[in-house]
Amino acid sequence: MTDKPISGSSLGLLAAFAAFGIFSAHDALIKLLGAQYSVFQILFFSGLFAFVPVTLMMSTDRALDNFIPKKPWLVAGRSLTNVIAMSSAFYAFSVLPLAEVYALIFATPLLITILAVPLLGESIRLRRSLAVLVGLIGVVIVIRPGASELTAGHGAALLAAFASALSAIAVRKLGRTERTAVILLYPMLALLVVTAALLPWVYEPFELADLVLMAAVGLFAFVAQMLIVAAYRMSQATVVAPIQYSQMIWAVVYGALFFNEFPDKWVVAGSVIIIASGVYIVLREGRGDVSQTNPVLNSPNMRADTGPGPKPKILREILQSDD
Repeated sequence: MTDKPISGSSLGLLAAFAAFGIFSAHDALIKLLGAQYSVFQILFFSGLFAFVPVTLMMSTDRALDNFIPKKPWLVAGRSLTNVIAMSSAFYAFSVLPLAEVYALIFATPLLITILAVPLLGESIRLRRSLAVLVGLIGVVIVIRPGASELTAGHGAALLAAFASALSAIAVRKLGRTERTAVILLYPMLALLVVTAALLPWVYEPFELADLVLMAAVGLFAFVAQMLIVAAYRMSQATVVAPIQYSQMIWAVVYGALFFNEFPDKWVVAGSVIIIASGVYIVLREGRGDVSQTNPVLNSPNMRADTGPGPKPKILREILQSDD
């Protein structure tokens, strides 16, 4: 009896699971480092290490002679939301349980769906509208205003989700006029410039071991994004996109093993509701007769603006470029 070869679709699923497992390790490292260092210091050094492989990859593009954006204000806005999303997410990971941060960041597809109405001219039918409403109820269950203490970490996680959604919408608009290199380069440079400017005010001396961990944060983000690119190449977006929610399993495992964190019943209940609504929106958008622009499926992965590495959709375009 011969073994059946693994199909491309199956390999895509494996790549996606591996990618989000690495992303979860990336987030656990942020939490570990955040107990001692400012998020801006972590962002600067991790972003610096992520920038190196991206620069090497971009050097293979023959058409990198023109970096002048056609819509500079939109590029600047995209860069600003990118910095806000990453800074907020890093802070949230450093002060909140991993599972709780994931539950709130998982609201990003809901916010993309909402923002796509005024910003992309998207129309939302009744079922997707109800899915968004149910998902937002899940967010309320997780944070339980009035029943539990709301902290700056909760606000940061929600701000990260909102800024990431805005950034995703901006990428959709920029993708029509800007070169891939422009969309990729300016946000990464903005991150390095802003964090470098803040570094003298927040810098704490660190040992070589901690520098290695910061480098791992950047490199983990790069490797995970590359795996996501591979996953989208081999499998359909409607299959790959829901796998991002597997991070909740990793969050519970890492939280229990390394940080003595155990999500309570409200976080679990709210997370289930948010994830269910997010998966429903992804699957509905996969139907051609439901959405004109598919704002969630055609936007970068929701992790795109909460890590220092390159963005999956942009990476995919660079790798496929024949310019």
